[in-house]
Amino acid sequence: MQDTVEMQPEPNKDERTWGMLCHLSAFAGFIIPFGGIIAPLIIWLIKKDEMPFVNDQGKEAINFQITVFIAALICFVLMFVGIGFLLLFALAIYAIVMIIIATIKANEGSYYRYPHALRLIK
Repeated sequence: MQDTVEMQPEPNKDERTWGMLCHLSAFAGFIIPFGGIIAPLIIWLIKKDEMPFVNDQGKEAINFQITVFIAALICFVLMFVGIGFLLLFALAIYAIVMIIIATIKANEGSYYRYPHALRLIK
């Protein structure tokens, strides 16, 4: 079940764009090692004080990417048993789908919450 964010102000177009970029920049992790964490982190650090929506969505994107990273480490360990390859593939598909959904929701101005994400940055 997703957490809901109550009583938040409606984000303007710039906030929605930057919030969307927080989620979309996570695709950098498929190209650059740790890019999925670093890219949203940079956007969040630059815009968090001036845009409350970006502060919220940036933390959400970073938390999800940390969760995916931890899950990927577990998949690598499970490769010694053989099931890790299948789990890593499933994790990659899940991450891609969830990032796309979050990107669309952020562009619409919704305060999106990833399901199953650890909330490490609050």
